[in-house]
Amino acid sequence: MTRLSLIGLAALACAAAAPASAKVTAAEADRLGKDLTCVGAEKAGNKDGSIPEFSGKWLGTPPGIQYTPNVGQHPVDPYKDDKPLFTITAQNQAQYADKLTDGQKAMLAKYPQTFRLPVYQSRRDFRYPDFVCASAKKNATSAELGDRGLSVKGAVNGAVPFPIPKDGLEVLWNHTLPYRAFSDVAIRDNANVLSNGTIAWGRVRNMGYTPIYEQKAVGKPVEGVQAWNMSFTLLPERDKGTVSISQEPLDFGKEKRLAWNYDPGTRRVRQLPEFGFDQPLAFTGGKMTIDSDRLFNGTPERYNWKLVGKREAYIPANGYRVYATTVKYADLLKPGHANPDFIRYELRRVWVVEGTLKEGFRHVYGKRVLFIDEDTWHAVMSDYYDTRGQLWQWGFYNYYYAFDMQAWNAGTSFFHDLNSGGYVGYNLFSEREKGPTLNAGGLTPAMFTPEAARAAGN
Repeated sequence: MTRLSLIGLAALACAAAAPASAKVTAAEADRLGKDLTCVGAEKAGNKDGSIPEFSGKWLGTPPGIQYTPNVGQHPVDPYKDDKPLFTITAQNQAQYADKLTDGQKAMLAKYPQTFRLPVYQSRRDFRYPDFVCASAKKNATSAELGDRGLSVKGAVNGAVPFPIPKDGLEVLWNHTLPYRAFSDVAIRDNANVLSNGTIAWGRVRNMGYTPIYEQKAVGKPVEGVQAWNMSFTLLPERDKGTVSISQEPLDFGKEKRLAWNYDPGTRRVRQLPEFGFDQPLAFTGGKMTIDSDRLFNGTPERYNWKLVGKREAYIPANGYRVYATTVKYADLLKPGHANPDFIRYELRRVWVVEGTLKEGFRHVYGKRVLFIDEDTWHAVMSDYYDTRGQLWQWGFYNYYYAFDMQAWNAGTSFFHDLNSGGYVGYNLFSEREKGPTLNAGGLTPAMFTPEAARAAGN
């Protein structure tokens, strides 16, 4: 084969691997706010009405709810009087199988007597602010993938870059960049629950600053730093005083995630050579990796991402029940899985994105399948497979609409190891004096430096 032929084949291979342009026509974008919601969900319900039409009747705190924003009040459930329509169990799951994920089916098989899915009326009552809609409309015709899918070009802050996506990477970037809180301060508990019900506890005081969602940044180009985060360890006692700081870029083609760690034993701050991917997340007993927080985070570089399509599925939604101050951890955290009485499932439409580990790259997950709610663009469930192709873990988040920020917030999640029978209850706060304090402001980049980590540890 000639050198010219080899070059031609290489060019064709690169072209096939390159992400397609995501820009849509003005006519397509005009659907936003009409048959599509302003961020791209199908506005209509499904044929039998089990998924209702999007109403978007509430922005912020609903009528009749007593809530003080930006002070850490626990979420208030606007649907507290709802009762389950039916419950999916190991005994009746066959009639619902087409709307269950492999992870859910595996949980029903592993815990046939205790695991169940209480299904409630689907509610699509909350909406994003108008400025989110304006950013989404602009992004639809201007945003495109850059740097081999490792960045977004031509997008503005304040909304997902691809409200009418064409491929898996675009959907994944929507999950990475939905509108959410620009400041988040909370004390969170993490429970590593062993198969016999024994719990190893962790607790952190967390502070997150995502400046691209501040009002002054909305509508400006997506560039620079995406987010800063600081975690101060309170439990376990042996690690108390450890401080971790991380900085998240927006362009993974040019920048990488940076992180520093303060060790109270040595009283020194050390920059970590790498932070992310399949490094174990602290206090989870290896049941979570750093990049499984929010089910997936960080650079997409190690996986090939395929858009499987959109389907109906029973997913955790309007997950207020688990945050009530009346919920005690002893009642919530049971052997094998969380108490289903505190979990609310609804029938929703989800985008399904499959990530398969690239040849030559390393990760404990050979494949991960994300289920992303069309109304919010947040991944709410994920099935994780090992490098042999065997289903290994199942994780899910209890998202709720936070009145403080007029958008959906990632709260408590559960990650189940289907081999060991243990699981992690991550970001628990029902027993804490306060819930997350969202969008109160007062955070600056200077609070997330190595010097700030040293000061916090001292």
